[in-house]
Amino acid sequence: MIDKTCFLPKALVLLSGGLDSSLAIGMMLKQGIDVEAINFVTPFCESGNSAKIAAEKFGVPLKVESIGREYIEIIKNPKHGLGKNMNPCIDCHILFLKKAKGYMKKARASFIVTGEVLGQRPMSQYLPAMKIIEEESGLAGLILRPLSAKLLDPTLPEKNGWVNREELLDIFGRGRKTQMQLADAFNLKDYPNPAGGCLLTDPIFAVKIRDLLKFTRRPTLNDIELLKVGRHFRLSEGLKVIVGRNEQENERLLTLSKEKDIKLIAERGPVTILRGKANSNDVASATAICARYSDDKGRCRIRIMPRGDVLNKEPISERELERLRI
Repeated sequence: MIDKTCFLPKALVLLSGGLDSSLAIGMMLKQGIDVEAINFVTPFCESGNSAKIAAEKFGVPLKVESIGREYIEIIKNPKHGLGKNMNPCIDCHILFLKKAKGYMKKARASFIVTGEVLGQRPMSQYLPAMKIIEEESGLAGLILRPLSAKLLDPTLPEKNGWVNREELLDIFGRGRKTQMQLADAFNLKDYPNPAGGCLLTDPIFAVKIRDLLKFTRRPTLNDIELLKVGRHFRLSEGLKVIVGRNEQENERLLTLSKEKDIKLIAERGPVTILRGKANSNDVASATAICARYSDDKGRCRIRIMPRGDVLNKEPISERELERLRI
């Protein structure tokens, strides 16, 4: 039996930086609970800045942990399947909670808190999924979801009297009225849009990563970063072409390019990267794609790097361009 006279409970809050997880922190602090926040950064959802702002607002320490290679493997083979696009939401939650559990001892935390709302997300935030997530993360009874707690079974923090259940909420679904009222009470302003920022839920990005996983056996974090830039075209199973949309993307492509990549630099137009094994016909096709997006009308001068030679190339036809587009 825990001696409550000498035990001071502490909550480790999974903080995305969004409104719900920020409110979860406020609700715990209001009950006098000591709080530390942890934010997980993946190649597909970089919420570190929002999380930092939220943590500073409430004056709580923040641990930021990056998850890369491990996350890619989950997308390739999610135990609990994918959402509408390429989002492995249940497996993602399990991974984050396992990581949080591993940090609990160092943080001296007694339980985990999340900003999840029952019924808000179709894949991971409904009762059967929540139970799967708790069991597989090894945190059954230790995950408090204060925004929907009254709709869920009491957790150990509630049963032990560390948290007053009567001060928790019973929010269900995707409505935001109650959260916005609570945000005013906590003086939270300029919080992120509830859509979040996970690229895996974006249908256009999902097509790109599906293509990458199909043709690349072991994609790197650099390959993932490249998906976020430019227009993408598939020339063959082992070759893709990426064309910058503007000066900022041109610079980004050059930064992300590897030594073996072929770079096409249009005299008045975009930077284009060829990644993979390319023959002379492939280079000709890529230069025609590059010319299509040049500011020149008709034939375009394009330098091929690292060789340094220059080609004068007519733009590719719209029909062929669409056939190759990812």
